[in-house]
Amino acid sequence: METQLLSMVFRDQFLQISLAGTAMLAVAALVIYQSLRSAKEDNGILANIKNLILFVYSCFLKPHSGDNRNQQDALESFYSTQASVYDATRTKLLSGREDMLGLVAAQLKYKRDSRSIKRKPIWVDVGGGTGYNIEKMGAYLDVPSFFETVYLVDLSPSLCKIAVERFERLGWKNVKVMCCDARYFRLETFARQPDVALPAVQTASTSRSSSRPVSPYSETEQYSADLITLSYSLSMIPDFHCAIDNMSEILSTHGIIGVADFYVQNQTEFISRNYLGGSLDRHCMWISRVFWRTWFEIDRVNLDSARRDYLEYRFGTVHNTNSRCRLLGFRIPYYIWIGCRKNSGYFDAKKATVSSILASTTSSPFIKALDLHNRNVANLNALTFNDVESKAYECAIINMSASLPLPPSWYQNHRWRVYYDDQLPKHRQFGDEYIYAFTWEDVNEDLRILNINSDDEILAITSAGDNILGYVLENPKRIHAVDLNPNQNHLLELKLAAFSALPYRDVWRLFGKGKHQNFRELLITKLAPHLSSLAFQYWMHHGPAAFDEKNGGLYHTGGSRHALILLARICKFLGLSGELDKLATASTLEDQIKLWRKGLRRILLNRVFNYAVISSEKWLWKALGVPRNQRAIIDQDFLARQQGPKPVPSSLGSGVRQYLIETLDPVIETTLLSSENPYYLLTLLSRYTRTCHPLYLTPKAHVHYSQQGAFDNLRVHTDEIAEVLNRMSDESLTIAVVMDSMDWFDPHSNDAREQIKTFHRVLKTGGRVMIRSAGIEPWYARIFESEGFTATRIGSRSETPCIDRVNMYASTWIFTKREVGA
Repeated sequence: METQLLSMVFRDQFLQISLAGTAMLAVAALVIYQSLRSAKEDNGILANIKNLILFVYSCFLKPHSGDNRNQQDALESFYSTQASVYDATRTKLLSGREDMLGLVAAQLKYKRDSRSIKRKPIWVDVGGGTGYNIEKMGAYLDVPSFFETVYLVDLSPSLCKIAVERFERLGWKNVKVMCCDARYFRLETFARQPDVALPAVQTASTSRSSSRPVSPYSETEQYSADLITLSYSLSMIPDFHCAIDNMSEILSTHGIIGVADFYVQNQTEFISRNYLGGSLDRHCMWISRVFWRTWFEIDRVNLDSARRDYLEYRFGTVHNTNSRCRLLGFRIPYYIWIGCRKNSGYFDAKKATVSSILASTTSSPFIKALDLHNRNVANLNALTFNDVESKAYECAIINMSASLPLPPSWYQNHRWRVYYDDQLPKHRQFGDEYIYAFTWEDVNEDLRILNINSDDEILAITSAGDNILGYVLENPKRIHAVDLNPNQNHLLELKLAAFSALPYRDVWRLFGKGKHQNFRELLITKLAPHLSSLAFQYWMHHGPAAFDEKNGGLYHTGGSRHALILLARICKFLGLSGELDKLATASTLEDQIKLWRKGLRRILLNRVFNYAVISSEKWLWKALGVPRNQRAIIDQDFLARQQGPKPVPSSLGSGVRQYLIETLDPVIETTLLSSENPYYLLTLLSRYTRTCHPLYLTPKAHVHYSQQGAFDNLRVHTDEIAEVLNRMSDESLTIAVVMDSMDWFDPHSNDAREQIKTFHRVLKTGGRVMIRSAGIEPWYARIFESEGFTATRIGSRSETPCIDRVNMYASTWIFTKREVGA
């Protein structure tokens, strides 16, 4: 009955009009309120109110008097009365403009520093209006000295007049204001024209003729733009296909295009596309799609999804993020998109056509897409490769055959991150969360055992990336970081970007302290050029909260946060918060042991607490990353020892509790947390200290990482270990470090044996697999031996109570590939 009543109500046309009118008045009031709050007081409150009244009249009350068939007349009828107050009334409404400018500025600086762009850049601001964007770019770049020439292109003479006055006031001589149609402008025409004092329609370039003028512009870089920006203008261009096509011709080979604009879209329209660079928060609810599209059409602003779709089709995507302009409860969808030419980065159109690329790549199934970066594609057949057969290669062939852009991984400034399909269920199962905010393995012990050299090719699980960075310090030939959870690799990428772009002070704040008050600014202006599109989008959405000074910081994020937060809350509830600091600052082992036994040990090893929380399967997985099969190994070892020659007293409780006792007590008794054990220090303080931190956070490590090309030997794979191994050539690895992942296999399935066989194929003779296990004698050790490996247990709690500074595992193993017939 209620459904029928609602249906009848919304069919009432009078009620529909009333609701729409109410919504319009609400939005108008909202804009007035926000503008009053943010308006400058230079001219006084009365002047601000006058400006706002003029804005409301022009936008909501004044009838359109221009020729609707002529876009310039239509724009003038809308802007002529409000041009002088345009900037003052758009501050809150047009969100993301400054962020877009910061992103393109960071890209340009990177390209200049890397010599991709060897001249002073040329910038074209399409729909630049009053010149607000160009002036705001001054916060990121010195516009008069950085750019050779800046062209402001807009079709409204009233807005162009304001722009001319702005740049005369600023004294910026390299800015030219051109009043013309975005569909027809040509840089070779602009270069011959003087600045426009009082903008007028240029008859040669803005004629309404149905035929497009023939341009002398060729592919020469002399008349190409290194930067094109559109800030809330694409949605106001009726013939947007022509305008976008024109921009794709004008953009230089290594140029950047940036767009910020409103939009609405349903996920069914984009969910199958692999060239978008992520779709976080892109979907808009039906009511949002209907309302905002209808609302903006009143002012000739079109939010149809075709504009954004065509933009992404004509260019390659570098970065992409979606957000909402929040005004008094309203959430207006907008996006920021950074792109480049389709043939930018990997492929140079002057050297190879799509057909030649297809012919070259399809002629051999062994071509490795990762090594195409910065190579001459015309000589592709003559090249030999020793790398992974990337899924990016397969995807590129499919996309090029349909004239689609390549996935954003092809347009990265670095080739660290390997392409993966972020829409697959196996990746989406993790949501937007990583499990580990820090790596829980002792990298110093890894380096001592493995003795890595420059000839080693290593495969290792990413986790939080701390150990990967430790291996980089040894300068191996190649490192493959592998993790099925995309978010773990996003975290590693953030660390790589930070070391590539930031001084030690900021790196320490991010990953030592775990907090940075300017994270968002750093992300946009410094880190973005070093991040893949998916990683950038992830940190744009989650980074500001993760590094917020007012919250717990980075180490209170991810699944591992549950353990740290629970420990802190229990101690606070019991009045033992001071005990955490005392234990973390103890100066001697004797003091540390006394504090441990009198305080925290009684809590963490309490039988009731262990039974109710620690031993639960959900807790072990969500907080500590211990799956069911690994828990079974712990319990089986416990039962075996109860029945063995040295039984464990049953009064000590479950296998998990006994495991914790044998983990924590030896650590406390043998390592000083305040200066020797950053792993447990972090659990106490939720941060590191200047005197105790992981290897990758030392000043010396920062010097190594900040060198140009420091991470060129690193590839980050988002996939299962088996899937990555299956794409590797025979005998291509020398070391595989897979942490405790073998514990996760079901001992009753054949999966472990299949992976061990694959290890045998891809490892060179003498190659090693390093594994940590929750068991003293893990069941898969026998399988390794039966498949051509020599098993060596190099650390065990049965021999040494504390096998490393973490001591979270019962044993450490090296499985070495034997010679054939040995």
